[in-house]
Amino acid sequence: MSEGRFARDVSELELGDYQRAVRLVLRHPLITASWPDDKALSRVRRFGAALRQDLADAFGYRLELHGSTARLVRALDQIDASQHAVSRTDRPFDRQRYAYLALCLAVLGRAGVQIALSELAEWVAADAGRITGLGLDPDRGADRRAFVDAVGWLEDRGALRLADGSSAAWASDPGAGEALYDVARDVVFALFRPSRVLQHVDTVSALLTRSIANSGNAERRAAAQAARRAVVERPVVYYADVDDTTANHLRGSALAADLQRLTGLRVERRAEGVLLVDTANLSIERFPGTGSVAQAAVLLAAEMAERAADPDGRRVKRMTPPDRRDQQQAMIDEIDAGLPTATLVPMEETAPAIMAEPGDGEEDPAKLPFVTDSYLRTAVEEILHRYASAFGAQWHADPERLRTEAVGLLARFGAVTVVPGGVLVRPLVGRYRNTVATIKKRPTQQTLL
Repeated sequence: MSEGRFARDVSELELGDYQRAVRLVLRHPLITASWPDDKALSRVRRFGAALRQDLADAFGYRLELHGSTARLVRALDQIDASQHAVSRTDRPFDRQRYAYLALCLAVLGRAGVQIALSELAEWVAADAGRITGLGLDPDRGADRRAFVDAVGWLEDRGALRLADGSSAAWASDPGAGEALYDVARDVVFALFRPSRVLQHVDTVSALLTRSIANSGNAERRAAAQAARRAVVERPVVYYADVDDTTANHLRGSALAADLQRLTGLRVERRAEGVLLVDTANLSIERFPGTGSVAQAAVLLAAEMAERAADPDGRRVKRMTPPDRRDQQQAMIDEIDAGLPTATLVPMEETAPAIMAEPGDGEEDPAKLPFVTDSYLRTAVEEILHRYASAFGAQWHADPERLRTEAVGLLARFGAVTVVPGGVLVRPLVGRYRNTVATIKKRPTQQTLL
């Protein structure tokens, strides 16, 4: 047994399996008998007690093991627009799909052990019709596709289990196709676990974590948990993006040792911040990764790194990055604009919204290199020309789409900040300055002639 802060009751022989279980729960907050695979639940249950204790102490998370589900209830410090649900075709959920998903959960919570897809659609349509601007008309293809995406998301996670028929057949022709589902009520209840009574929530910021520490030790513990959460939840954490107390914990040696003990992954620390080197697929989305967009993003990062390396200050304009508090508030306002008011039950005393406050460095942040959209377009065209065989015909036909998706990927991983007219290059881009790309030659096939 180890004398470390975490995994104390885990033997060194079992430590590797324990770390894989930690990564599994962090990547998939909901685990069922079939999601993400049929072995995941047993891996988590094997270390249930240790996981529950360590995840609570390290991150302030709550691991609930009930029936055939394992549910990690996270503590959220900020609104993150990059973590969204996706359909089976990797389409990000929009408001319509999220609304259908929530209404499906509401219907399934009061349904029996089985439900037909047409019946589910009927109940969801009835509820959606009472929401201004939503509705669900099975005769409209766009509505059917959005509804089937929500149902497919639930089916993948085991909340619905197909007993007969096909949702694709219903989506093609509701009059001829049908599907019958078994309802896994334990999964349905595990999915919907709001931290507060939603009728009392008048702003999404009320769902964010609030520190209620009333002593110095409790404040330090809360700050340490916030620092660990930031490192495992974000691709990169810049000191300027967090408060001073959290930044001090990020700079300390204990954080790196704790996270390596828990996850088996190494923390890399630079002058501007820290990141967890993901060599074990902790994150669902990888960067660098495979695929045309990921490859273009790396090459574009290398181009921007060269551009930003401007010792004379003559080629690159530098700009003050947007205030992250303003960005957070803008996202909160956008979400709050869609909250229903008819069912709101105001509380007599509403605690003020508490957001993660940037440190003093955010008051006068260092200016970042500004790269224009025109430069990025030219760089993408040169990449397509230089590595023509590495990109398919669709990207050569639409380089603007490749630029947009590559920049979006870089923004999600904290490498750039998108601003009007271009991007601000953040320090993470420097990792890829000396990237050298090679194209693998396809083996020639011998012929008889």
